[in-house]
This record gives sequence, C-alpha cells and structure tokens, in this order.
Amino acid sequence: MSASLAGKTLFITGASRGIGLAIALRAARDGANVAIAAKTVEPHKYLPGTIYTAAKEIEAAGGRALPLVVDVRDEASVRQAVEATAQAFGGIDICVNNASAIQLTGTLATEMKRYDLMNQVNARGTFLCSKLTLPHLLKASNPHILNLAPPLDLDPKWFAHHVAYTIAKFGMSLCTLGMAAEFKGKVAVNSLWPITAIDTAAVRFALGGDAMAAECRTPDILADAAYAILSRPVADCSGNFFIDEEVLRAEGVADFSPYSPGSIDQAQPLQGDFFVPDAVFDRSPTKIKRAF
Repeated sequence: MSASLAGKTLFITGASRGIGLAIALRAARDGANVAIAAKTVEPHKYLPGTIYTAAKEIEAAGGRALPLVVDVRDEASVRQAVEATAQAFGGIDICVNNASAIQLTGTLATEMKRYDLMNQVNARGTFLCSKLTLPHLLKASNPHILNLAPPLDLDPKWFAHHVAYTIAKFGMSLCTLGMAAEFKGKVAVNSLWPITAIDTAAVRFALGGDAMAAECRTPDILADAAYAILSRPVADCSGNFFIDEEVLRAEGVADFSPYSPGSIDQAQPLQGDFFVPDAVFDRSPTKIKRAF
C-alpha cells in the first residue's frame, strides 16, 4: 500500500483510544492531520486514554493533531468541532464514524435510557457527523466517509439476543447504504467491520478480560484495512460493506499472525465478531469460532 494520506485531514470520532486511535496513528505515519473528536478529557477508571494523550501519540507518529471535546449526540458540539477542524487544517478530506455505544441485553433487560444512548451515539451520531462534514468533503479531493459498521445481514440471530444494539449498529450501516447512493461519484461512503473480535480496553473491561483478548486481533488490522480503503479513488470504492481481513487479503497480505500476538496458540481459532454473515466465515481460511 503506497502512502497516500499525507496532508489529508481526518475527522475521527471516538479517537482517544482503541480502533479510532489506531486508524488515526496509521494515517499519522503518512503525515496526515487528525481531529480527535471524543469525550474523554480525564482518564477513565478502567479505560486508559484521553483526547490529549491521543494527540501526543499522533504527533509522535508524524501527524498533526487537534484534540476536540465532542459529544456526537450534541449537534452544536459536532458543528463547532467540524468548523474548528476545517479552520485549523484548511478543510476536511475524510470522516471516520467510529464512536459507538454497546449493551448486549435482551428487550426486557434494556432500559430505555440505554436504548436511546445507543441509537443517539451510533445511528444518529453517524448521520450527524456525516451531514456536518459533507459540505467540506464535497470540496475535497478524493473524499471518504468510513463507518465502523457491520454488513446488513438480516439473519434473526443477530436480533434475538440484543435487538436494541443491533438496531443501533444497523442504523450506521443504513447511513452507508443511503449516502453512498446519494453522493455517488462525489464522496466515497463505505462500512468496515472486523471478521474477529478486536482487543480493545472496552472489550477487556466489558466482555472477558485477558481470556477474551487472547482470542482477538489487535485494532491494527482495522487501521490497515481502513488505510487501504481511504487510499482508493472515490469512483472505484463506494457503497461497500468491507470486512477487514478480506480488504487486506486483496492488498496482498497473507500473514495475519502479527494482528493476534496475544494468542497463546496460533492454531487455536479466534473469536468471530457479531454480524458477520456465514458466507464470509465460509470463505475465510482463518480458523474462527462463529459468534452464534
């Protein structure tokens, strides 16, 4: 993959840690500008990283960083951050909608305040950030919107155990579907989703600690896949629901072991992620345990 994000400006939600930060750091290695649009100003008790520590890492990697306190549920907050980004860097080339809220509970166990949070952050936040960055993207050369959202696989198994969360994540995916058609030939709009679970602080905290992490890949696989997508021409790359491993295999990557350094035994299967269609698992040469 040739370096092609030098001088580009990325507006990334939830970039203070995890997948968002990994995408930011990959772009920073080219000398990109990154607006870190996230809420974390003070360190979380269990989740390390703030917009300011992320900014230091991005600048150390070779990029320019703009830490911004942003609540993606708040239109005024997003609007102010978008305009600050455009003013600081002279425009916006890429919007990465990474911020997300999760709660894997059934209908009776899901409080409406949690339902609202997931839909406001995931579906509404993606729509809002895309809407407000689009006037700048439409002026850019090779502009992209990339949503960290799953393929639209309507198998009931993805709804049965956590319908509220699924609705919220598929809301992000519907933004990809609709905006790719609406802005065809002008702005590339795609989704990216991992075939395996990803080792982040949030996953360790909420879903299983070190034992779960040993069955995950690192956020770097999504960062490298995102980089490949964002480097492609608008005319050839829009309306896709990409899977990280498949993107990188198409780029010539054959060895995926560096993305799972925590695995005790590379021969053991990794944990498959939610929402991945069976057909994707079927064609992958990787040993993966399906979520359901």
